[in-house]
Amino acid sequence: MAFVAPVSLNARGVALVPLALYHEAGLRAAAADGALWNIRVTSVPEPESTRKYIEDALSMREAGNRFAFAVTDEASGQVLGSSSYHDILPAVKRVEIGYTWYAKSCQRTHINTTCKLLLLTHAFETLGCHVVGWRTDNFNFASQAAIERLGAKKDGVIRGHALRRDGTIRDTVMYSMRSGEWPEAKAQLLYLLDKPRQFSDGPPQGKLAPSGGSDPRSGGAWGHQ
Repeated sequence: MAFVAPVSLNARGVALVPLALYHEAGLRAAAADGALWNIRVTSVPEPESTRKYIEDALSMREAGNRFAFAVTDEASGQVLGSSSYHDILPAVKRVEIGYTWYAKSCQRTHINTTCKLLLLTHAFETLGCHVVGWRTDNFNFASQAAIERLGAKKDGVIRGHALRRDGTIRDTVMYSMRSGEWPEAKAQLLYLLDKPRQFSDGPPQGKLAPSGGSDPRSGGAWGHQ
């Protein structure tokens, strides 16, 4: 039996559902909201590569080392982005959270904070993980700041670790959170979600409106992995 079994997670109007081929059009539209594939430090698929992106994720699910979710509006089913468990190590009860990105108009809303709350709660409280990890590009400063706000600890930097989409070689910044650190991190995520927030230009139009809380630049389109 797979360590991460198929599951749907939902809270505050956001639903994480297992990524499937039928999400192709929605995923392409979400990526087009901001032309996110042009950001060199992310792995957002280009429009013509969206189906292969999903097929690769499904192959990795079959192999047991990644479980990808579509991030959706629970009410309408609109695809807002994607996130995954990956580098799944059942023997030591460790997963990483990555391949995370959201449509540009979902930035500065509660969506990323809600997704992290759902994924971390499931990892620590259902899967019984001892450690949850993250990794990000050394130049993805927005992602690094967002991960650190979760309460994750910086483990170090792996130099010359991976190719970017433009062919340059990146250093990878590694983070982790242990199960003993989760209660305090969870309390902080709930605080951020319940804290009233102000919009300079009102909530995003045509997307899921924020549910109460704050998500101060928590990853946004920049994502991580």
